Amino acid sequence: MRSLVLYTALLIGANPAFGGEIDWQAAHDGGLAKLAQTDATPVPETTFTDPDGGTHSLKDYRGKVVLLNFWATWCAPCREEMPSLDALQAELGGEDFQVVAIAAGHNPPPAIKKFLTEAKVENLPVLLDPRQTLAREMGVMGMPVTVLIDRDGNEIARLIGGADWSSDAAKALIRQATAP
Repeated sequence: MRSLVLYTALLIGANPAFGGEIDWQAAHDGGLAKLAQTDATPVPETTFTDPDGGTHSLKDYRGKVVLLNFWATWCAPCREEMPSLDALQAELGGEDFQVVAIAAGHNPPPAIKKFLTEAKVENLPVLLDPRQTLAREMGVMGMPVTVLIDRDGNEIARLIGGADWSSDAAKALIRQATAP
């Protein structure tokens, strides 16, 4: 019995999901090969908007892990990726986690509506960075770009290009990032 307790304790201690640690290699091996861990860097507090003119900032999400995605209506990889971001938000979004998808650059409202309808996106709010101010401040040069932000508002990883965010590897990454 003592061996069983010791083995269980070692297993839990060695499992990154139980300690709030992220297993970056497992994420890479599981299909997020382009995900690059970054030094924890505070994200800008630059504002962005919604279609009703409301103003938002990444500081609004402090206390949550955020998967920030920059996309555009004209971006083919964004079109492929957006349903998986929507599915990830539907499954894991809530008190501890939020997908924040921001249309960066010139994206007319009718084009955004058409894009989201065709992609069957139902769980993500429409957020806008029409002058790409936030995108530029975060070094976004093309789209899509997805940034993982910790609860303290620090960028901890970045993926340039599209990914399947509804994959088991992505869900495991988010569960590890939100673990206490």
